[in-house]
Amino acid sequence: MTHAAYVRSYRPADREALADICVRTADNGGDSRHLYPDPGLMPALFAEPYAHLHPGLAFVLDDGSGRAVGYVLGTADTRRFVEEFRSRWLPLVTDRFPEPEGEPVGRTEEMTALLYRPERMILPELDAYPAHLHIDLLPPWQRRGHGRALMDAFLGALRARGTEAVHLSMLTANTPARAFYDRIGFHEIAVPDPGPLTFLGRSTQGCA
Repeated sequence: MTHAAYVRSYRPADREALADICVRTADNGGDSRHLYPDPGLMPALFAEPYAHLHPGLAFVLDDGSGRAVGYVLGTADTRRFVEEFRSRWLPLVTDRFPEPEGEPVGRTEEMTALLYRPERMILPELDAYPAHLHIDLLPPWQRRGHGRALMDAFLGALRARGTEAVHLSMLTANTPARAFYDRIGFHEIAVPDPGPLTFLGRSTQGCA
């Protein structure tokens, strides 16, 4: 008997699947395994610290057999998260990902350097949107309503904490992702010199 996919809270046993989802969606929505010698780099930046520091705001899409095939992760307080990232998360990964010496050279060093600059997440233009999130689904599970279901769970958890607004950053080139965010009520936030990124925000009230 095949069971339907459903959204549930993250469990520690999901950690390996969480990392795999992150790696297979980290190249502008596609598989990044060919880009980085150590496949743990992207999860160490964009997935695992959230599950480690704020597991109550981590939700997965379960394929019906217990396997996570998508997730939404985040924090209700970006400024607090940055402090915790530096004090509690960074010491856990410095041995595996030492800080590059001098100016980063190449994609791997550039991404590794981001580990050591969590303060990059703090921008005054985002203060009205204190929470932030990352959401990813394996390709076979996209465009089937699961992203909206994950977002509903996350927004509901933020509302329960009294958080009124959330933001995210995305690669501007990822047009399918932008179309999804537009459909569920996100709007662009003007940020000076955003580089390759676009910043989006919305209220935590429901999922449009």
